[in-house]
Amino acid sequence: MVSIVSLWLPILLSAVVVFIISSIIHMVLGYHKSDFQKIPSEDQVMEDLRKYNIPPGDYYFPRADSTADMKSQEYLEKTKKGPVAVVTVMESGPPKMGGALIQWFLFSILVGILAAYITGHALAPGAHYLSVFRFVGFTTFVSYTIASIPQSIWYKKSWGTTFKTIFDGLIYALFTAGVFGWLWPAA
Repeated sequence: MVSIVSLWLPILLSAVVVFIISSIIHMVLGYHKSDFQKIPSEDQVMEDLRKYNIPPGDYYFPRADSTADMKSQEYLEKTKKGPVAVVTVMESGPPKMGGALIQWFLFSILVGILAAYITGHALAPGAHYLSVFRFVGFTTFVSYTIASIPQSIWYKKSWGTTFKTIFDGLIYALFTAGVFGWLWPAA
């Protein structure tokens, strides 16, 4: 068994590597630019919504208050007429990237801790590089990707976006596994 304390260097270094790679993916490679489409008549839609002063949060419409309401003729007509949407309303103003970037880095540390815990319990000091790579790689791949799939199933997020997120997670997992394999404690 290998303690999490002895794995702090690969945990932190892999988080830094993932942070840098994710920055390259999103700012340089640009394949996520198509993740969100522009709504038709954007200015008019924004103007129309602005008058309601909708607080930040997640919204689904039309929204039924109960299972019985979902069967009502009124609700069914609303769904047929449309639009049916899942909307996240954020705070007004320029995007505040600092807080999101800090949260992303902390999330990457958490993923590293989970990988360290699982791999540290499965393998001993001096374990072969590929054994460490396999355990860490699988744990981090699942951590970075699996939760994106229900978003496409239940909330109709584009499967293309989900597959790109899974691809990103594979890249993060490979690099994290490499860092852990490289820095795994000797016997």
